[in-house]
Amino acid sequence: MQEFVEIGEKIIFVVMLLASIAAVAVFIERFVIFHRNLTKESSSFIDSLTVLLRHKDIKGAEKLLHSQELETSYTRFTYFALEREKENHKGLQELMEGKILKERLLLEERLPILNTLGNNTPFIGLLGTVLGVINAFHGLGTLGSSGAEVVMKSISTALLATAAGLAVAIPVVMANNYFTRKMKVILSHLEILAKEFHANLVTSPKTIPSHSHTTHSAHSHQ
Repeated sequence: MQEFVEIGEKIIFVVMLLASIAAVAVFIERFVIFHRNLTKESSSFIDSLTVLLRHKDIKGAEKLLHSQELETSYTRFTYFALEREKENHKGLQELMEGKILKERLLLEERLPILNTLGNNTPFIGLLGTVLGVINAFHGLGTLGSSGAEVVMKSISTALLATAAGLAVAIPVVMANNYFTRKMKVILSHLEILAKEFHANLVTSPKTIPSHSHTTHSAHSHQ
């Protein structure tokens, strides 16, 4: 039994090591993606695009889009909206909402890994602690009072497993919360851009011709 417990303890620490490596890899990959959307260049792009849209300068917006070196959620959304606007696509508002949802899915990629690790590594560490305590009591029962040193070593190893679980979980939870907050910021900017497209390009006034036609009809009746 003691051999199985010791093997279990080793497996726990291996799992902790793999979990920490996976967490670091996901954090670096997601940080690069999110950072592209949170630079000063991205903020400047949004401000400049907003001004161009309010002036209904489509060519200027296209030129601004092509001048961007990095692909971001904002550039992908702008390209999508401008292409659909060229096609005079009906239901552009709904299409833009769908595009925002797609960008959300792209931003959320691999974040469930962080969420899973943050929620479960403390329990994995706790399992290691339980195994260590079992090993300690087994040694105490086998060796008696002469095995105090072995027992203390087993208990220290058990507590180390809990510490390892918390050491992995705490930064992972913080990273996940960071990305969640930043994702809300990015999606809010996309929704603002969608409203700018809708207000300045999609809902252009079309009632003037019908009004002039009505006025002309009224004069003809007189």
